[in-house]
Amino acid sequence: MASSIPNLRTLRAGRRGHALRGGRSGRMYDDDGEVQSIEAGRDAIIQQTDHDASSSRMSAVALNYLDDPFARAFLAPGEQIVKRYPIINRGTYVRTKTIDKLVARFLDAHPEQRKQIVSLGAGSDTRFFRLITGQSSRSAVVYHELDFEANANQKRSILRQTSELSECIQKAEQHGSSYHLHAIDLRALTNKSPPIIPDLDTTLPTLIINAAASVLQYFTMNLAGPLALVLYEPVRPSDAFGKTMVTNLASRGIHLQTLKRYSSLDAQRQRLRLAGFSDGQGARDVHQLYEDDGWVSQNERERIEKLEWLDEVEEWKLLASHYCVAWGWRGELFREAWNGIDGSRTPEEDDDVG
Repeated sequence: MASSIPNLRTLRAGRRGHALRGGRSGRMYDDDGEVQSIEAGRDAIIQQTDHDASSSRMSAVALNYLDDPFARAFLAPGEQIVKRYPIINRGTYVRTKTIDKLVARFLDAHPEQRKQIVSLGAGSDTRFFRLITGQSSRSAVVYHELDFEANANQKRSILRQTSELSECIQKAEQHGSSYHLHAIDLRALTNKSPPIIPDLDTTLPTLIINAAASVLQYFTMNLAGPLALVLYEPVRPSDAFGKTMVTNLASRGIHLQTLKRYSSLDAQRQRLRLAGFSDGQGARDVHQLYEDDGWVSQNERERIEKLEWLDEVEEWKLLASHYCVAWGWRGELFREAWNGIDGSRTPEEDDDVG
């Protein structure tokens, strides 16, 4: 599942909450000895990654890496903001800003054209609300978030209780946009008779955020208009650092089946091409994105580097080079929207370990 992909804090994370232990019977046991099914255990792990992402985002916001006035709404009552390591905050910043830029360029292209965004495993993500605050010059957008029932219900409750978020949804409707929160197990989209996603418009230009390979076919086959996908994924699992990364993921019960198959930036591009995004593909690792003025300006880098002292420069480079943002598209609208954004192969990729 897309939402099971951990953020840059993974290698520093210990095992949190109830640890799950496997037995010969195929069952899993929590720390209290209660039996859980393997599927339920996996679901719990996936849902925990949203808490990790939300916590890391809140740390980055609190330290002024990111401007997100809505993030605090997702803190539990009495919950303290946990300060993450500087390399985690920087990684959270780069990932967020990169996806934000791709989304903004999509919405700014042909602003008279109504558009659609589908965010899978969205959890506590605030992107829709941040977009609405600057919507006046952008396209109206139909925004869908899909997640586990528990996650969706929790978010729905927060939306009802938080006036700022409710007002954003009302403002969106006044500008012709709409917000839809769906409690759907994404695995159901791979069924022979998958559920219908309410209010999904099959004709609008659509940007999908974080679709796992297993569910991607649902959208490529059912959406007829211009279509694009943005992914955030780990890469390079076969070098020394990558092997440590895989071990740490496994210690948390996370086994990314596609990591070896799509282990390099070029493999990510080929993956997108074969999935039907034949008009263009791009991929950059987080370190490349941070050092590229086209993604993070020199002034912005200087601002970021003044926020915290980073004495782990080599660790930052290693960690950031093992996660990437990849994007692919079909349709003229996306070619125009993302014109000039270079995600093609670089000579340095020749050194990737297969």
